[in-house]
Amino acid sequence: MANHQSNGQNGLQQGQIVVVVVPFPAQGHLNQLLQLSRLISAYHIPVHYVASATHNRQAKLRVHGWDPISAANIHFHDFPTPFFPSPPPNPNASIKFPSHLQPSFQASLCHRDPFNTLLDVLSPTYRRIIVIHDSLMSSIVQDIPYTPNTESYIFHSVSAFTTFLYFWETMERPFAIESEILKDLPSLEGCFTSEFLKFIRNQHDHIKFNSGHLYNTSKVIEGPYINLLAKKQITKNKKHWAIGPFNPVTINNNYNFLRRHTCLDWLDKQAPNSVIYVAFGSTTSLSDEQIKELAIGLERSNKRFIWVLRDADKGDVFDGEEKEEERRVELPKGFGERGMVVRDWAPQLEILGHSSTGGFVSHCGWNSCMESLSMGVPIVAWPMHSDQPRNTVLVTKMLRVGLVMRDWGRRHEVVEAAVVEEVVRRLMGSEEGDEIRRRAAELGGAMRRSVAEGGVSRRELDAFIAHISRYSEI
Repeated sequence: MANHQSNGQNGLQQGQIVVVVVPFPAQGHLNQLLQLSRLISAYHIPVHYVASATHNRQAKLRVHGWDPISAANIHFHDFPTPFFPSPPPNPNASIKFPSHLQPSFQASLCHRDPFNTLLDVLSPTYRRIIVIHDSLMSSIVQDIPYTPNTESYIFHSVSAFTTFLYFWETMERPFAIESEILKDLPSLEGCFTSEFLKFIRNQHDHIKFNSGHLYNTSKVIEGPYINLLAKKQITKNKKHWAIGPFNPVTINNNYNFLRRHTCLDWLDKQAPNSVIYVAFGSTTSLSDEQIKELAIGLERSNKRFIWVLRDADKGDVFDGEEKEEERRVELPKGFGERGMVVRDWAPQLEILGHSSTGGFVSHCGWNSCMESLSMGVPIVAWPMHSDQPRNTVLVTKMLRVGLVMRDWGRRHEVVEAAVVEEVVRRLMGSEEGDEIRRRAAELGGAMRRSVAEGGVSRRELDAFIAHISRYSEI
């Protein structure tokens, strides 16, 4: 299957345009914008990816499906960053949002000056500088209106569904929408800490000076919500491009053959669609009690599994990496005979793309959703914080390619082993599960076709590249 990555044969002449990418310093955000950098650089457009040295290293080390070191057209800039505390996560916190990362978020706000310095260096060399920044890094790029030949585009790291609802509610519901969208829609209560909500408001004060919006999604899955976002009342007639999935949709096993993870060798020995993958992203830590209940439920389901069991990232993921400070919860005696527990960073894209993987127990972070859906793997939703409760509605209710494991209204309760067992069996061993898997496979095929030559996401990407490379005045 062709992919975005094949673009670029009709590249621009050197010196025409350059792209500067400004990610937010959390794994799901770093990864999405690095994947977008890959797509843009394939058009022979130089891309400058800017972050702290720690977060650049993290993004490059963890990316799967390609090798960023070999991408000659992507240039990483290690911006100076003040020291920030890097405390461990609290697995027993009542709000699961990773508040321990807040110091690293705040430290990143010092990048405004080095960002402006980089623009000053690039400006005389290129006809136009294109800045693509995470919506949560808007204050960093606030001086763009005063920089010659520069324009900015906002990247929204969450689903169009969630993004639209956020704007629509913030603007006090400026027009009516289908009642089905609002039925059983979870509130934002418990999704964020008050400190992070203040951070969001501060960033949104700086988003008015932009030329358009980019989304890691596809009209194949979110066409209605992309159309709602395009309404004048929501985003003031700004241009929109839905060019996802950003991640590779075919797995190239040649680039990492020498460092292939052992879990992939284990998957090679399993039957098609027989393994359920369990992972809760980089910002979630489960309590000891919840880990034990999950373990018992997986064991009782009698289904094969790969479970990534690790704590949430610290602000500096390399802090203490040689000290083995991470807690290791004791699992029930004899646990794991039907599966594999992975305690390091797992190759999620390769796991989801493996023929033996038949389901994904996920927190429903948008990066994980797009990877799973593009690989045709159904999702068992266990939302933890942020956009995840509403992504759960999109995946399970609107797209009907998943089941709910933990209802958001019961987020303060431990999910008991019996619930884990029952939902895993429904997905992996029932006619209902087979039907969900069929729909997920169809959706995955449509998403992969969307990024191939002539596909809707490919056309959106081509249109964005044509727009930023136009010869009209800025």
